[in-house]
Amino acid sequence: MNEHILAAVRQYLDVHPEEHDTLAPLLDLATGSEPVASRRTVPGHVTCGAIAVGEDRGVLQIRHRSLDRWLLPGGHVEADDRTLLDAAVRELAEETGISASAVTPIAGYPIDIDAHEIPENLGKGEPAHTHYDFRFLLGIQPLGPGTGVDLQLEEVTAHRWVPAPELTGRLGGKVTAALHRA
Repeated sequence: MNEHILAAVRQYLDVHPEEHDTLAPLLDLATGSEPVASRRTVPGHVTCGAIAVGEDRGVLQIRHRSLDRWLLPGGHVEADDRTLLDAAVRELAEETGISASAVTPIAGYPIDIDAHEIPENLGKGEPAHTHYDFRFLLGIQPLGPGTGVDLQLEEVTAHRWVPAPELTGRLGGKVTAALHRA
């Protein structure tokens, strides 16, 4: 998986060279012998997020129970995930109940890689570390009666659809630009 991750980061940096300094530690990790997609790899590891876009071009956000924040669906890469895109689609299904059959990748590559710090978690025995979140843009087929969002209530308390331009930080611009290209 490290080779897959290296290729994805290099492709991403071809489009976003201004983010090289932020992602340089990830490049170093991915060229090492430790599996950078493993949640046990520190000082950082890869996670995957789904930028799920509905028919009205709204982006799905979930309210994370323990963090009490609005986030994109996503999480850690699992051993069964063949690709990072597979991990993003699986996480979307797990957290929201939206099946993989209702998802169409708008781009097969991450349109954003977000590096953010995770504080130490003594309860889980985890030191502070960095998550490198590979975010994939996914189109969601219209959800008909009985096929709507079905939240995993152990981790998620609510959901909402946000217009892409209203997403915070650089993500809103990246999503809006990618949707215009699609």
